[in-house]
Amino acid sequence: MTATLFIVATPIGNLADMSFRAVEVLKSVDIIAAEDTRHSAKLLQHYHISTPCIPYHDHSDENQTRRIIEKLREDLSVALISDAGTPLISDPGYKLVLAAREAGFTVQPVPGACALIAALSAAGLPTDRFAFYGFPPAKTAARKAFFEELSAFSHSLVFYESPHRVQESLLAMREVFGGQRRAVLAREISKTFETFLSGDLQTLCEALESDANQSRGEFVLMLEGASEQASEAFSAETLRILTALLEELSVKQAASLAAKITGEKKNKLYKWALELQAE
Repeated sequence: MTATLFIVATPIGNLADMSFRAVEVLKSVDIIAAEDTRHSAKLLQHYHISTPCIPYHDHSDENQTRRIIEKLREDLSVALISDAGTPLISDPGYKLVLAAREAGFTVQPVPGACALIAALSAAGLPTDRFAFYGFPPAKTAARKAFFEELSAFSHSLVFYESPHRVQESLLAMREVFGGQRRAVLAREISKTFETFLSGDLQTLCEALESDANQSRGEFVLMLEGASEQASEAFSAETLRILTALLEELSVKQAASLAAKITGEKKNKLYKWALELQAE
């Protein structure tokens, strides 16, 4: 176990969701790097883990990252944990993992709970193709633009959201994706008040407006992808214009300019541009 950085998933609610391997690793390593040492203390006490803890999050200065890399150079093992779930999935860890790999150390995952996977597995939405987009932007205009770029995608869309912004995000989704788009709102996964609300975006907006309790907790928002009709092909002339613009501009710039020239919707052109570049 020496000179290894372990990325250890921890429970997202129910402490019993901790894996045997995760407990063993956290007891065996020399140091635990935690997003919030005070928050993680309850979990560590529950499993009688006495390994020393130090704080680590992506807002830590570079000195903290260097200190952990130095511990690895001293042939010590380090486990990274976040407040809940799998580190790096909308949680800290990217800078540390990158630094450890660049320094030549082994980085080893210890799989476990992940809110987006748990929610999607029980949502009843297509899971053969999906994409996770983290937290939507906080500001109204940026949030709307963010959703507009995704509105024509045919795969399932997965987001995290906080209690003080979940209603605003649902209203923005209803405006951009349409009230009939099928959606599922998962709240407090694996906790006492775990709830799945499913229907369409109009139904979910009404549910949160009528019951304030449904806006409490931590959320996974999931949407069905756009129908084939919403992703229909454009004319040959539009394709020619977009292809030409992509030779000189970024995907976002090309889609925006093509929309002004052709009158087509920018978000559909953006998706098509991504597909053209992937070919």
